[in-house]
Amino acid sequence: MTATQPEEPLLDLARQVGIADAQDALGRLHRHRSHVVDLASPDPGRLLFGPAVTMSFFPTCEESLPAATYNFADVFDEAVRGGARGAVLVMASNGYSNVSMGGGTKMSRLVGSGLAGVLAEGRLRDFGELAGSGLAVYCRGEAVRWGGDTVTPFETNRPVVVSGVGIRPGDYIFAQGSSAISIPRAQVRAVLDDARRTMESEARQAAEWSAGSGPDR
Repeated sequence: MTATQPEEPLLDLARQVGIADAQDALGRLHRHRSHVVDLASPDPGRLLFGPAVTMSFFPTCEESLPAATYNFADVFDEAVRGGARGAVLVMASNGYSNVSMGGGTKMSRLVGSGLAGVLAEGRLRDFGELAGSGLAVYCRGEAVRWGGDTVTPFETNRPVVVSGVGIRPGDYIFAQGSSAISIPRAQVRAVLDDARRTMESEARQAAEWSAGSGPDR
């Protein structure tokens, strides 16, 4: 009887494929929008990959959303209750993409909880600190002004929309360079396997064409 070969860890598989190839593979399964572009990062070469935990922001109102309850520390702790090591915090700004959603101090909570990083629909402060934090960080750009008087953390681990892309808790986030995609959890391995096969096939084709053995075009 042949022993079953253990499955390759998803993170190792993700490191072998390009984000465009993964998006193409996802597009062969679905036609819905699943990509976010024009992102900024203090370290755009760092891969962000992992299941999403979500945090939705809401316009600040001390009367209905008192800061004693609706603050980053408490709402984040609710998001990761039960453990979230290796996860990606997805922060939906709900229309406030040019406002700061946090900075080095707040993101240090992600480090302490073992998260892989963050995908923020708004801006983040302290790129210098974030570059050395060990987190993979992707957002709409660097901010200098505090944004707590404009938006506040509101609810966690519900479906969110980030730049037109629907993201459910547990969906896998794959970001690198200036782009990100969201992959349904149940299909992440199939998407990455397909992307790797396509990359290998295209590499062979490129080698043949470079050697002059491909078709004339």
